[in-house]
Amino acid sequence: MHSDQLLIIQNQSLKNFNTFGIDVKADFFCEISTLSQVTALFLSDAYLNSKNKLFMGGGSNILFTKDFNGIVIKIALKGIRKIRETAKNIHFAVGAGENWHEFVMYCVENGLPGVENLALIPGTVGAAPIQNIGAYGVELKDVLTRVETISLRDGSRKLQSKTLLQMGYRDSIFKLKAKDKYIISSVHFKFPKAAKYNVSYGAIQATLAQNGVEQLSIKAISDAVIQIRKSKLPDPAILGNAGSFFKNPTISIVNLQELQKSFPNIPHYPFDEFTVKLAAGWMIEQCGWKGKIIGKAGVHKEQALVIVNYGGATGEEIWDLAKQIISSVELRFNIKLSTEVNIV
Repeated sequence: MHSDQLLIIQNQSLKNFNTFGIDVKADFFCEISTLSQVTALFLSDAYLNSKNKLFMGGGSNILFTKDFNGIVIKIALKGIRKIRETAKNIHFAVGAGENWHEFVMYCVENGLPGVENLALIPGTVGAAPIQNIGAYGVELKDVLTRVETISLRDGSRKLQSKTLLQMGYRDSIFKLKAKDKYIISSVHFKFPKAAKYNVSYGAIQATLAQNGVEQLSIKAISDAVIQIRKSKLPDPAILGNAGSFFKNPTISIVNLQELQKSFPNIPHYPFDEFTVKLAAGWMIEQCGWKGKIIGKAGVHKEQALVIVNYGGATGEEIWDLAKQIISSVELRFNIKLSTEVNIV
């Protein structure tokens, strides 16, 4: 088959395309690996264009609660290329379908600093800006410069600069007013030639010390991050999960002071001059959920932010568990948790 031809599969199981391992079906399914396939799909097929659409990368941030009535499009656009170099920085364009962790490893191997703290985050490069992924004091927006998008209305391609993307905590314009209007085809990065290491998190400092690291390097930091994540987070290939299920909530300093009257030890971190970020995992643990199993779903025994499919759980069962957690945290702390995972 010619590489630009699209193979449309009907009634496709999505079990192997989402890290929760939920066995639902899509009416139609296709994989896009060339830009011309985007045009073929959206500009020349009126029938498919009229259907509900769901774009997927690695399926690591999604919970299916039912079959998908429409077409699921897996973005598999590949390629890592250097686009320019200045005295201080090196710029790269990376295909949206590249595996995120493999790209981080590419950066570590090629001495490109800035993403080493984001090692072992599941998913694809194209999905990363939608969430503005972050970990251990670093966010994607620290290294991203722009994204290349394709309009689903007319197929036009456009480079959108970071300033237009409204990237916040696990948020961007692609979750708001640009939702379902574009495909991200590639992401552009700027890597400094002079590395600035971020080891502000205690867990990283402790792991570096434990590993006997005296000279900081991007490899030493990425090794430490991988070690920490493997010790705390279940491998989706073994236990179905989507990483952190809930966002860490932000509240005003005034509200924090009120909370501290009842919970003097509540962990909190500065967010900006007026707000702090709370640890959702701590609150979930205080409500007795850590390690709890209900049916075939449960809360991970090492990390209360992670909900796990212990085998054969449905999306509805996992979502029911999540809603019970949200209710109990709200009852105890008067804070409503929101999900990091997209519920479909």
